[in-house]
Amino acid sequence: MLFFKELYEDAKNIKEKDPATKNILEVIILYPGFHILVFHRLAHFLFRKKLLFLARLISQIGRFFTGIEIHPGAKIGRRLFIDHGMGIVIGETATVGNDCTIYHNSTLGGTGKDKYKRHPDIGNNVMVGAGSKILGPIKVGNNVKIGANATVLKDIPNNVTVVKFNNVQ
Repeated sequence: MLFFKELYEDAKNIKEKDPATKNILEVIILYPGFHILVFHRLAHFLFRKKLLFLARLISQIGRFFTGIEIHPGAKIGRRLFIDHGMGIVIGETATVGNDCTIYHNSTLGGTGKDKYKRHPDIGNNVMVGAGSKILGPIKVGNNVKIGANATVLKDIPNNVTVVKFNNVQ
């Protein structure tokens, strides 16, 4: 029952945050950001029960249908809003807090240098802009905004905005 309650809460959150949606039914039927949460919550449950192959299978089916890849080991908080989610990757040891928003083509990934904890921990109420790359076992604080196409390789404290600057001559 908790499974469905959390999914309803996810759908309601998407409806509230996305001005393009008309109602919760539209979110449930049409939004790949919602669909991947259904797949992930099931896959994560199976992962915790050590049914690793089945968890990965469900995860890959979700990826096939949505273009969003969330490893079943990743810990996802409540009310995640994935907007235009194509190309999002969330690694196995990543955590995402509550009330976060992640835009398309973003990666919460590893650098290839770490062995056990390889992926970032994202705090609560964090916005990850389109094309952002947050890499390695770093911590991103609460209420952080990460701008589009930013690459984050170091810890970010609470209440900070991180952007990518291009020198224009």
